[in-house]
Amino acid sequence: MPRMIAKSLSLLLILLPVFALSPANGQEAGGATDPEEGVSTEPVTVGLYVSPPFVMKGEEEGTYRGMAIDLWEALAEKNAIPYEYRPFTNIRELVDATANQEIGVAVTNLTITRKRADRIDFTQPWFDAGLRILVPETRGASFSEILTGLSDSGYLRAYGWLALVIVVATALMTFFDRRFDKNFPRGWPEGVSESFYSVMSVVTSGRSPSRKNLFGWPGRIWQALWLVCGIAVMAYVTSSVTSVMTTLSLTNQISNANDLPGKMIGVFAGSVAQEHAEASGWSFEEFDDIDSAVSALHDGTIDAVVGDAPVLEYYSHVNPRENVDVVGPIFEPDKYGFGLAHDSPWTRPMTLELLTAHEDELIEELRVRYFGDER
Repeated sequence: MPRMIAKSLSLLLILLPVFALSPANGQEAGGATDPEEGVSTEPVTVGLYVSPPFVMKGEEEGTYRGMAIDLWEALAEKNAIPYEYRPFTNIRELVDATANQEIGVAVTNLTITRKRADRIDFTQPWFDAGLRILVPETRGASFSEILTGLSDSGYLRAYGWLALVIVVATALMTFFDRRFDKNFPRGWPEGVSESFYSVMSVVTSGRSPSRKNLFGWPGRIWQALWLVCGIAVMAYVTSSVTSVMTTLSLTNQISNANDLPGKMIGVFAGSVAQEHAEASGWSFEEFDDIDSAVSALHDGTIDAVVGDAPVLEYYSHVNPRENVDVVGPIFEPDKYGFGLAHDSPWTRPMTLELLTAHEDELIEELRVRYFGDER
């Protein structure tokens, strides 16, 4: 008798979790469950985050399209799953709603990570991705940036000494011509302006205006030496400005992830890009969508946008007038999956359907539809 009681207690302990989980599972799916059929009698609430080309707003109010939408609707239709859409402002809110069982399924380009897997379940991955960088198209340095660069390099101080030399040369030439050239203007304003014009002509063009040679061949040699000095000054100024502009171009240019430290980065709230920026110690600002991030990029609030490679590439392709480029190779490669609450009854069926979608090349057809046939 005690042995039978022990067996009964063991069986009860095994079945108790199953009975305990059954009602909860029906609620997590987004509606009540028919106890006989095991099929949801109410629509599953599908959480969305708009992220072209995976989730985009449709032409009619409340409708959506995109690769993730098409994939979800194909799976839902195949399994006769009723559903209704509920959009969220950012990825963080979408994941929180999934973890809190406010929605049944999270549909977008949702990256599978260990941190998120502690809070929600994921289906079989259906897309390979990673992070890339969006930057403004290459532009020249502004005047203020060049001026700051010249100052930091010590060139402005050298220019100050050159300006002093020009002033002294103008004064000496004025005194010289007033004494030895009878045709030189007698008035000081006219004489100084004439001498200043002669000095600046030599400095800026390497050519001297027509001047009377008052001392024969020694005077010609002196004029030739003066022209050489003018050419040297102009070459020095040109080379210094070019050097500073080149340095600024190389310093400001972002071509890969190694150039991001020290820059202000734009990331999407709750995204893996934000997590990577935090782990890397980068300075960053959060944005809910790519349009607001690109606006800040053009305003100079941020230096670059770090986000999912396919999202940035698609935006750059369909918005050529925004004058942005996607640069650098993919880093932090990852995979997308649909998110569900822990112990959701839909996790296993959806995973099996996604495996079938891979085998039937449905996912590949959708990828080509939205990204073209080039990998």
